[in-house]
Amino acid sequence: MNNEDIREILELVREHNLLSFEFERDGARLRIQRSPFQGSFQAVSEPFELPLPGSGTPVPSSTQVARPESVRIITSPIVGTFYRSSSPDAAPYVEVGSTVSKGQILCIIEAMKLMNEIESEIEGTVRAFLVENGQPVEYGTPLLEIDTKAEETS
Repeated sequence: MNNEDIREILELVREHNLLSFEFERDGARLRIQRSPFQGSFQAVSEPFELPLPGSGTPVPSSTQVARPESVRIITSPIVGTFYRSSSPDAAPYVEVGSTVSKGQILCIIEAMKLMNEIESEIEGTVRAFLVENGQPVEYGTPLLEIDTKAEETS
């Protein structure tokens, strides 16, 4: 799927006033959701691990803390604003101590009025939040820690 295919899909979604559209082919997945209250789209992004020191990618100094090997850092895949819940009056998706499963929503990064759900790629227990609710984040900013070993011993 290339950019032109995505543009055509977005145009069809707008043209037919669809609120939701999902497509999967050859392992690639595209999910589009529009708010019924505004014309914005909601993109879904996957989190990834923070690169290890010495891998050629700079690691922010705030993340250079001794952590057990079982602790994985979920980082921001985009620039935007970090939110722990879907709205100011909604409960956070997860709390410190919450057990999370693969595919579970951890938080949202808002970028240009798009709400990007950040899903867990691992199972474990939320150990800590590394940013405050409503804080601006950049690409690669550490968001939270998940302890994968805590899940195994439970």
